Amino acid sequence: MKLPSYTRAQALPEILRQRIVILDGAMGTMVQRFKLSEEQYRGERFADFPRDVKGNNELLSLTQPDVIRQIHEGYLAAGADLIETNTFGATSVAQEDYGMADLAYEMNLESAKLARAACDKYSTPDKPRFVAGALGPTPKTASISPDVNDPGARNVDFETLRASYYEQVKGLVDGGADVLLVETIFDTLNAKAALFAIQQFFDDSGECLPIMISGTVTDASGRVLSGQTVTAFWYSVRHVQPLSIGLNCALGAALMRPYIQELHKVAGDTFISCYPNAGLPNPMSETGFDETPDVTSRLVHDFAAEGLVDIVGGCCGTTPDHIAAIGNAVHTLQPRGALLARFPRDEAA
Repeated sequence: MKLPSYTRAQALPEILRQRIVILDGAMGTMVQRFKLSEEQYRGERFADFPRDVKGNNELLSLTQPDVIRQIHEGYLAAGADLIETNTFGATSVAQEDYGMADLAYEMNLESAKLARAACDKYSTPDKPRFVAGALGPTPKTASISPDVNDPGARNVDFETLRASYYEQVKGLVDGGADVLLVETIFDTLNAKAALFAIQQFFDDSGECLPIMISGTVTDASGRVLSGQTVTAFWYSVRHVQPLSIGLNCALGAALMRPYIQELHKVAGDTFISCYPNAGLPNPMSETGFDETPDVTSRLVHDFAAEGLVDIVGGCCGTTPDHIAAIGNAVHTLQPRGALLARFPRDEAA
């Protein structure tokens, strides 16, 4: 697959051909460590807001930017090449849960600015850092009925999702994102709305950023929640010529292996990403997950040693210590793309 000519992050494809790239870890895990109160989530600006906002982590980019900055810099200091913006739930669709849908653009803009400043601080000629604008799945699904008694019922439509994602993309790009990451996909139709919005924004703006796509396999069936196998998922989204396809979250690295192997077999003409949870959830653990950095990094190392991945990092439960351990575990290994030697040279490189 010939990659598009990018207007940002032009160096990233060639870096991926040379070495494994490190993505950061969990935002929510790190926010939890600050043990912020309702008042801290609100800040001065939202002191009198009529609804509870604790748990709205995207709001922290506006009310507690120093917290988000510290988290970004912690991952960059640990060796991350790519850091995700604090925008997983920063769509108007998701922010409706807090009555803050009108803040979506500002959340994305300011979150991207925070990540941009952190990357600029840590970038060197030998190790540039990149901002990955994160587009999460939203709490609503376009493919599945929310009512067990009415299979045809839906709580969102494609156009609402498209408009919400378009606003998010604009904020992320205006704020300085280098890459757009559509992640934790459990409904491919939601992802298609995001990808359509991205391409529409590219057409309108003249920008063209690398697109990373990451689904989540929710159980041992090997399918995303809306029913597609990993192979079917890839063929549903490959038309956008993504820089990478991969999996994150859900099962943890040990149980994710066969599905990364499946992607490796069918997606031979793009890069592969994998950023698992730190194992399976455990509410009694400090991070909510049991795997220590040495365990997670050993499992990710095995993926890399098998030649399955080009981009690795962590999802729920992972910390800067996990990311540093993952980086150390894979730094001597070649990326999948170099091993396959199937990636054409192109203008984007």
